Amino acid sequence: MPLCLIVDDSKVVRTLEKRIMEGLGYSTAEAEDGQQAVTQCKNTMPDLILLDWHMPVMNGLEFLKALRAMPGGAAPKVIFCTTESELNNIMQALSSGADEYVMKPFDAEIIKGKLQQVGIL
Repeated sequence: MPLCLIVDDSKVVRTLEKRIMEGLGYSTAEAEDGQQAVTQCKNTMPDLILLDWHMPVMNGLEFLKALRAMPGGAAPKVIFCTTESELNNIMQALSSGADEYVMKPFDAEIIKGKLQQVGIL
């Protein structure tokens, strides 16, 4: 079963994303910030990461750069799920290694569509 790491400081959002991903056949793990996510990726590299931008300790962009620099860190598909709508920031996320970008709020159909676009569903 593929593993999805959900990285968001909001428990409500993590719960929603977990429900969506488990419904699509993924096992899930959660992290409240980028630093927790780095630790989890060092232990077990996920197949997919749903990543928030604005988090304490280490934000999504900082985490993404750290992930892509890790051994095996190029492998996971990364989809930003965020309220960040500035075009420059979206371009920065994509150029830093994000595979896709989803604006909050979203639903299962939107996530499913993005997974199809990145070729993992």
